[in-house]
Amino acid sequence: MDLLAPLRKVPKETALLFDVDGTLAPIAPLPELARVPPKTRAELARLARSYLLVACISGRAGDEAKALVGVEGIRYVGNHGLELDERAAALAGLIAAFRDSVALPVEDKGLSLSYHYRGAEDEQAARAELEEVAERARAEGLDPRWGRKVLEIRPSVEADKGTAVQALLAAVPARCGLYAGDDTTDLDAFAGLAQAGLEHIVRIAVESEEGPGDLVAAADLTVSGPDELTRLLATL
Repeated sequence: MDLLAPLRKVPKETALLFDVDGTLAPIAPLPELARVPPKTRAELARLARSYLLVACISGRAGDEAKALVGVEGIRYVGNHGLELDERAAALAGLIAAFRDSVALPVEDKGLSLSYHYRGAEDEQAARAELEEVAERARAEGLDPRWGRKVLEIRPSVEADKGTAVQALLAAVPARCGLYAGDDTTDLDAFAGLAQAGLEHIVRIAVESEEGPGDLVAAADLTVSGPDELTRLLATL
């Protein structure tokens, strides 16, 4: 069955939602080296003109995700949806205090922290050190989560990619929806999409050796990487 056919039939009643890193942009050795390929940008621009809503929900800060994707007409939500929380200013203070207490290089996103160990001289040792950081965060009431060779520290609030998906969909008259992602946090988005009460949904897992098996198991479709996702988007 062509799971995308119902989306094509009602583009003005369909929302297309995407993770960024590992989904639209191939994973890079460092976050600042990530790039969204020109073909992917072209497809996103075309879809933004044709569909009810195109949105990116990223672990990056929203402004950074917007700069990386570089396509107008798309809604950008950063920090795994935390940017939509009305308590954002207070939560940023909690995250800053924890950041200042840990003497390790960190990607500071304002509302969350990312400790990357990809490319470390000894990735196993680096992971072990970050396990201790995760325990400290948990003891201080924060929410540590593991992704693809990264430890993310977030506030312990009911805000994630799933709540972001539901908030975006609640603001538009969507009947159909699609979400594509590659990592553990995208499981929340899958769940949010499934609970949004739409007539038809498609959950796409972008597979990788590092990616979680649970994401593939929960998906309606799988693709082998960002390039294959772009080819799939060309059919919409």
